[in-house]
Amino acid sequence: MGLLHHRRDEPAGERFQMREKLLSIGDDFWIEDDQGRRVYKVDGKALRIRDTFVLEDSSGTEVARIQERKLSLRDKVAVERGGDTAATVHKALIGLRDRFTIDVKDGADMKAHGNIVDHEYEIERDGRTVATISKKWFRVRDSYGVEIAAGEDVPLMLAVTVAIDSLT
Repeated sequence: MGLLHHRRDEPAGERFQMREKLLSIGDDFWIEDDQGRRVYKVDGKALRIRDTFVLEDSSGTEVARIQERKLSLRDKVAVERGGDTAATVHKALIGLRDRFTIDVKDGADMKAHGNIVDHEYEIERDGRTVATISKKWFRVRDSYGVEIAAGEDVPLMLAVTVAIDSLT
């Protein structure tokens, strides 16, 4: 699993750095771009019945809410925008490999597969890699990278990555 493969005429994607142990309720952390700038903040909402994280841009504006859905047959987390569910991340019921399906409300559904626990996986839509998650890009301990293909919805892809982390 490596970097996103792109043709010469295709613009490169964006890279972000996230903390490996990011999902403690009540914990806040920053997502940095490849220049080390703090571009998104994940706010872990404490004292909630279900796990809730809010993704904010650098000015503090909420761009997505990531919430665990209780009382379902399989584990799932909803990514909400403006009060509506934008995507739902489901953990696969069976299988030896870590697999997740991402149902996108207003777009094509996606799949995540690879070694999710070790942060070495890809997110695909229609057989095309739209995001690659890897620990190999950063020497900083307890960090991993998220590379998102050009033209993708960056806040949605980062929220999906947080949702997958919350399910593992």
